[in-house]
Amino acid sequence: MVGYVDNKDALLTRLRRAEGQVRGIQRMIEDDTYCIDVLTQVSAATKALETVALALLEDHLRHCVAEAAAEGGTVAEEKIREASAAIARLVRS
Repeated sequence: MVGYVDNKDALLTRLRRAEGQVRGIQRMIEDDTYCIDVLTQVSAATKALETVALALLEDHLRHCVAEAAAEGGTVAEEKIREASAAIARLVRS
């Protein structure tokens, strides 16, 4: 079972909202909207996706990593490395 199962509906709602924002940005470009206004919307869409990413990461830590830590051994080490790599990707983006 995936860690985000309890938040699946909320995550999907947020993703649909972000999808709508991206479509809105496309329309803005098609309509030759002022650059700064487009950039403002790009920033909002980026924030929406970051919120989803952080929620997924939190669920992963609470469920997958915590469960692996309880088991111990190499499984725990692998989940911790996996979570660290995911955090690093988020920080770089």
